[in-house]
Amino acid sequence: MIDPSKNIHCSKYNLLYGKLHNDTSILNETTNPGGMKSDKMKIGLIGYGKAGQAVAEVLRTDPRFELRWVLRRAAPALAETLSGTEIPIFGLNSVSFAELLDQHPVDALVDFSNPEAVLLYGEEVRVRGLMLLSAISAYNEEELDYVRSLGTDTRVLCSPNITLGINFLIMAAKLLRSIAPFADVQILEQHFREKPEVSGTARKIAESLSIGDDQITSLRLGGIVGHHEVIFGFPYQTVRLIHDSIKREAFGTGAAFALSELAQCPKGFYTFDDLLMQKMRAQLLAG
Repeated sequence: MIDPSKNIHCSKYNLLYGKLHNDTSILNETTNPGGMKSDKMKIGLIGYGKAGQAVAEVLRTDPRFELRWVLRRAAPALAETLSGTEIPIFGLNSVSFAELLDQHPVDALVDFSNPEAVLLYGEEVRVRGLMLLSAISAYNEEELDYVRSLGTDTRVLCSPNITLGINFLIMAAKLLRSIAPFADVQILEQHFREKPEVSGTARKIAESLSIGDDQITSLRLGGIVGHHEVIFGFPYQTVRLIHDSIKREAFGTGAAFALSELAQCPKGFYTFDDLLMQKMRAQLLAG
């Protein structure tokens, strides 16, 4: 198993214009219809629910990436493309990943679908050395162990919440917990009515602070995209760390950041924390 702490010293070369590690380069030169060469990272997106649709729009319009295709849960009755584009939409239930990747090759997969999907594409990721960014929040232990194992052969990032803000909140909460382990801690999470399970992000926060799920309070109200709050109770003061997702496009900008950073790292299994710690170390070293 790859230890992320030993693989966090990633290349400092620029993603678009510099060279990455010789044996792990993600960016491929491609030729667009106009004959001009492009160094865009080619992406395949798995999952086209509310979050997936927002992510697709962000990646489609980001000049660093080329969104090649999207997989939704079921195949559309007729040939379908993203609105206003020629980007095809296929059905997860009707594709062979080997054939799909042969016909529509990509450099990286972004998964916003369901925990079982990785078992369909995982070995193709391993054999082809594709980069994997998984935003799945409900892996069981067996599935998560499998995702970790892919890090022996390629770059893998797994985070139940892919937004920059929530991951910064987790880092700040861990720091405060280490400074004041005696403080009472509670987690409040709020989401839209249709989300039945306890937030995977809230569970991750609890795990990172070494507290139980019984210290998580969940509320389901209207159309709230996502609210996470970590409350520290001191004898004479209270500290609240709060993150609100205003629009689901926050998942897209987080995915774009993670893809750019992960592309500069050696093979291994990473969390979003690892990428942020790398940035913080670089900032501290820069003075």
